Amino acid sequence: MARVILPSLFGDTTGGIRFLDAPGGTVGEVIDSLDRAHFGLAERIRREGRVVSYLAITVDGKIALAGLATPVRPESEVAVLFNMGGG
Repeated sequence: MARVILPSLFGDTTGGIRFLDAPGGTVGEVIDSLDRAHFGLAERIRREGRVVSYLAITVDGKIALAGLATPVRPESEVAVLFNMGGG
């Protein structure tokens, strides 16, 4: 199972847990698995089939350029991060 790291602001959905393990072959499948255990988490991460604009997802330290279709290996680390804006 992939190790998933969530922002602390999602703690209300996960009971304060920030590090979770979840099965799935893609980012979308991992999010679905997390949502089954922590209902409501998926709607905070994606809408209309896409990652919400204020979040970024990395898989093994690299931005998930294919979004929800990005492949995930069982030993992968998936991090959900808030986008950093600025200029």
